[in-house]
Amino acid sequence: MMTRSSLPRLLRAAAAAHHRSASTTLLHHHPHHHSITLIQPIPLLHSHPTSLSHLHLFSTSRRVPTRAPKPDIAARARQMQTRRLWTYALTFSCIAGFIVIVLNQFQDQLVFYITPEDAINKYASDPSKNKFRLGGLVLEGSVNQPASSSEMEFVITDLRKDILVRYNGSLPDLFREGHSVVVEGFVKPFTEEIRDCKEAKSVTMKARAWDCYFSATEVLAKHDEKYMPAEVANALERNKKIIAEEAKAAEEEQKAAGAVTG
Repeated sequence: MMTRSSLPRLLRAAAAAHHRSASTTLLHHHPHHHSITLIQPIPLLHSHPTSLSHLHLFSTSRRVPTRAPKPDIAARARQMQTRRLWTYALTFSCIAGFIVIVLNQFQDQLVFYITPEDAINKYASDPSKNKFRLGGLVLEGSVNQPASSSEMEFVITDLRKDILVRYNGSLPDLFREGHSVVVEGFVKPFTEEIRDCKEAKSVTMKARAWDCYFSATEVLAKHDEKYMPAEVANALERNKKIIAEEAKAAEEEQKAAGAVTG
């Protein structure tokens, strides 16, 4: 087995052989001529000046094994933690956006129960949101079928404000004047034809004084004639108390005025 210490001796031997071959000639005998021709010597080694030095440097250089750099575990952990945080943030943002979109669409499709006073006020503040369920009492004597129109009309009141309702269809069997009713549809602005209908009843004049009326797509009178949503019933009870208080205050004012004149 060749060791590193034997390499210089081999190199020196190869150099000496190369030197001897440089001065050695080959004899070539021609068969027809009795003469000997000198032929160019055959070099054993290429005469590159740097080959020996490179080989010597290669043989004597110390071989140092290369080591792979140690991985930075802390940096890798921080990188993975950052990726997880970004993943959680993006997931949460997508879920929150989806919930907001669903809630907005659900809110747009909701139909709220309101009273005539609420309907008039909401239309005045934002005419674009005009789909509601209107509840209240059918004003007595307000049901009418104009000959010039295919729509029935009646007035719903919450005891404070009245609103005209127009409906194209047959009314339910439980529909009665003076009883509760719920209608679903849209608040719309009055047209001159509807406002100035010559066949309109005088009891509807108060409702025609507003800027809007209610175009019903469905008339609901469920269970019995006393059916009414809780929010509408509470509004009617509240309005009854307000009307009673106003009547009592007016009566007291009349008594006070009579006492002064007396």
